[in-house]
Amino acid sequence: MARAGLAVLLAAGGLVAAQATGAQAVVGAQTVPAQAAANPYERGPAPTNASIEASRGPYAVSTATVSALSVSGFGGGTIYYPTSTADGTFGAVAVSPGYTAYQSSISWLGPRLASQGFVVFTIDTLTTLDQPDSRGRQLLAALDYLTRSSSVRTRIDSGRLGVMGHSMGGGGTLEAAKSRPSLQAAIPLTGWNLDTTWPEIKTPTLIVGADGDTIAPVATHSQPFYASLPSTLDKAYLELRGATHFTPNSSNTTIAKYSISWLKRFIDDDTRYEQFLCPLPQASLTIAEYRGNCPHTS
Repeated sequence: MARAGLAVLLAAGGLVAAQATGAQAVVGAQTVPAQAAANPYERGPAPTNASIEASRGPYAVSTATVSALSVSGFGGGTIYYPTSTADGTFGAVAVSPGYTAYQSSISWLGPRLASQGFVVFTIDTLTTLDQPDSRGRQLLAALDYLTRSSSVRTRIDSGRLGVMGHSMGGGGTLEAAKSRPSLQAAIPLTGWNLDTTWPEIKTPTLIVGADGDTIAPVATHSQPFYASLPSTLDKAYLELRGATHFTPNSSNTTIAKYSISWLKRFIDDDTRYEQFLCPLPQASLTIAEYRGNCPHTS
């Protein structure tokens, strides 16, 4: 009886080990499949500091142009997406330009983010002069198009979506997150909005400001935005050192590094990226200040 009991324990231990390693275990004549990975949304290899600072990630990227004539609610744009379908579906992000600007001003984010395992939609707006509330509606319209009608809709997990935007588009990012709490991540880049209080937001939000911004100074925009977010929310404030309002219009390693980490952590629920966000990054040659809550709760 003792030997029989030991055999059962050994078999059970083998099953647990197989589940932990992603293998299969055979108990008697029955093959028991291993449990799925703890997080089915992880995409790409384990990240390193070098991999998230690189100009391109592990995925080859394809593009699709969307004409303004073929959509409603926003001004068309460009979709950047991982070429391979081997890893299944991806989370998606819509990105808005700023006041008087076109998608070309934020186009560098398309391949930079998509190559890390996201579908990215850089959009043009209905006019270049529209305000943050309109930009917010257009970001949501772009996500709806992306997930319901676009040529890449089958590559997207419609439950894993985020928004980003520069300047007026950054203000629109906050508006979109307020209007659609189901969004998984929001990143305003040197955002501008006359509304500086956002206690209603339930979406994990990374506010990016610039210490030399004279158009949307951090003291009257990014800092109040951050301070007004609920204390219970996963949130962070990154202030770029030696930067201006227009720094997000050019390829920037610091913006990319923390945007990728934020999107991965909250759209993909990929805790492998927590190491780049917690403990909080320290001031450096490129970071004037970083605030946030650690560890993250969602």
